[in-house]
Amino acid sequence: MFENLTDKLSLIFKDLRGYGKLSEKNIQDALREIRMSLLEADVNFKVAKNFIDSVKSRAIGREVLGSITPGQQMSKIVHEELIHLLGEKNEGLRLAGSPPISFMLVGLQGTGKTVTSAKIANLLKEKGRNPYLVPADIYRPAAIEQLHKLSDQLKIEAYFPREHEKPSEICRNALDFAGNNGFDTLIIDTAGRLHIDEALMEELQTIKEETNPSEILFVADAMAGQDAVNVAKKFDELLGIDGVILTKMDGDARGGAALSIKAVTGKPIKFLGTGEKLDAIEEFHADRVASRILGMGDIVSLVEKVQKTFEEKKVKELEKKIRKETFTLEDFRYQLKQIRKMGSLEDIIGMIPGIGRMKKDSNLEPANTELIKIGAIIDSMTIKERENHAILNGSRRKRIARGSGTTVQDVNRLMNNYLKMKRMMKRLKKSGMKGLGKVSLPF
Repeated sequence: MFENLTDKLSLIFKDLRGYGKLSEKNIQDALREIRMSLLEADVNFKVAKNFIDSVKSRAIGREVLGSITPGQQMSKIVHEELIHLLGEKNEGLRLAGSPPISFMLVGLQGTGKTVTSAKIANLLKEKGRNPYLVPADIYRPAAIEQLHKLSDQLKIEAYFPREHEKPSEICRNALDFAGNNGFDTLIIDTAGRLHIDEALMEELQTIKEETNPSEILFVADAMAGQDAVNVAKKFDELLGIDGVILTKMDGDARGGAALSIKAVTGKPIKFLGTGEKLDAIEEFHADRVASRILGMGDIVSLVEKVQKTFEEKKVKELEKKIRKETFTLEDFRYQLKQIRKMGSLEDIIGMIPGIGRMKKDSNLEPANTELIKIGAIIDSMTIKERENHAILNGSRRKRIARGSGTTVQDVNRLMNNYLKMKRMMKRLKKSGMKGLGKVSLPF
């Protein structure tokens, strides 16, 4: 996410900080480089121009030239202007109103509306809402079946359309059913097209009239860049949208759509889709994204991920086990699964201030592969073996290696590291050092 832009901006600011004192020419040169970086990231031309003008008006003046640390002050200005560009405040879903309230997800074909509908419903469920999924795309083959499969995975109810029901009838009947059965929020997955056409807009207008949605959310493929921005603008003109969800952000190294869409449409970005998993979606926060773009990390989002992934009760249980020296491979198996839920090591490191460059400077793929291998080895053990590593003799290790698709050497390496970790924990306990609650990993 924003990888190319982050790298270029990092180099620009590194050069600026090399000057003890900045001149107007230094700043002009840096602004020219920043402008080129934005255009190469597929940022809208007018948006890039206005951004540079805003930075320039603040930078070429006492705010930077009179500063004791001009390079850092310049970074601060760019950071603040990025926040302004992306949207000053986080605007979540408007959930106020008499239930059931509804949200329409609209957009072109292939942007990920169906999966995003399920992700939004899952987020609302985690927040204590009782969502109801509505499949209103009767044209795309298996679209209705796909949404029902996702609803089954998430244990969220979904409407079953009757034969020959039109999309507007599906939505109206679903709204009536939700009201009579205790559902407080409808998530409507509408049909897309390869391009905007009159029939699509008429259908969406009818659904809008039938359901009176709290918000219409435009779902855009971030990798489409300025095409996504232009389509969002057109949807807003013809239908009226209230916010934007950018999908496939994990595959977008440029970030042009994210940096342009708020300025062009005037509508806030509500969510970012960051992967294929049903929990790979995050609420949009302009300040956090601006920090990521400038390589400052995003520690707040990282903490939220940890809090969401690790149950407090389970963490306390693990802490007790470490203190009592009863931390088993079964406990480690749980811990490993929770860490993998947080995403790849590259994603996690990218959120840590100051060491985000590790993503570029070191190849993290082997570490991710090693996590998968360790998980497979432990999964191939019986519960008895996980609880008591002492019984893992030669024949058991051969069976575990075969079952996990690894080698006996891989199994032995894991066990050696696990035993080293236990010895280290024992030494820490004897030395009276604090922080044993922070569980270590044997790899």
